[in-house]
Amino acid sequence: MLYAGIDIGSTAAKAVLLNEERNKILARSLMPSGWNSKETAEDILTWLLSLGYSKDELKIVATGYGRVSVPYADSTLTEITCHGKGASFLGGNDLTVIDIGGQDTKVILLKNGRVIDFVMNDKCSAGTGKFLEVMANRMGLTLSEFFTLAEKGRDIKISSMCTVFAESEIVSLMGLGTPREDIACGAVGSVVAKVATLISRKNHTENYFLTGGFCESTLLIRKLSEVLGSEVKTVPDARFAGAIGAALLWK
Repeated sequence: MLYAGIDIGSTAAKAVLLNEERNKILARSLMPSGWNSKETAEDILTWLLSLGYSKDELKIVATGYGRVSVPYADSTLTEITCHGKGASFLGGNDLTVIDIGGQDTKVILLKNGRVIDFVMNDKCSAGTGKFLEVMANRMGLTLSEFFTLAEKGRDIKISSMCTVFAESEIVSLMGLGTPREDIACGAVGSVVAKVATLISRKNHTENYFLTGGFCESTLLIRKLSEVLGSEVKTVPDARFAGAIGAALLWK
């Protein structure tokens, strides 16, 4: 019997397949969530079956906001629990987990591999992946181009807490002739500052571990480490933390 975890988030859908002992990742898949979570779930099932296993050989657990759209899942679990378990598998048992998602940012405190507390950003907060996506679109850039540009800029302050108002603030900066690289760098810095504020609301350990779609962004990791005053660790598979945790938590 093999174990599959599916994490359908607001922006991306992640899936992993673990071996029978659940100590090794056999396969992983990343795709856009799209507008229809049920169709995305079917695409993930097609991928799983393409690996050469039948549905009867798999135990499947779904998580994320789209977990209710996975009709073939054997069970569903909350994303806080799954992200905590997946982060523990990848980074250790005592962590402050930072998950910057498409629509929300979560800080999860782990002690001995168990979730002991967590906090999420306010709804309209700009400290999410969606904020950076909107800013990149406004500047006519892909996210990859946006981060490349930001690496060349100097940090300027973007103070708005709401994505809509922050976008207006950036339009004003563009109108004033502010260099695009400075605006991009300031936008990344704005997300980092809001994440740091979120972390400060909890009594946390300084053993930071980043999960989510930005775990391979050297700029964001560097800025976050500087603001927090301690190294923020991560690994490439950290973007699959929710899916990994889901597979691990099958009872």
